[in-house]
Amino acid sequence: MNQDKSMEFMQIAMKYLPEAKAKLDEAGIELSLEMLSPFMELFTNVMNEAYELGKKDALQE
Repeated sequence: MNQDKSMEFMQIAMKYLPEAKAKLDEAGIELSLEMLSPFMELFTNVMNEAYELGKKDALQE
């Protein structure tokens, strides 16, 4: 995965982290830094796959 894209994806994730944390708090789920790391990795994998799919679609047009 492109390191620059990974950083961009992490910035997007951090932008929405407060909203996600608020929703988890409302549901009674505590979010710790230890718990956050695997989810951030999953998020970057999803974002990378979505980026590659969009890039492929753009090249086909």
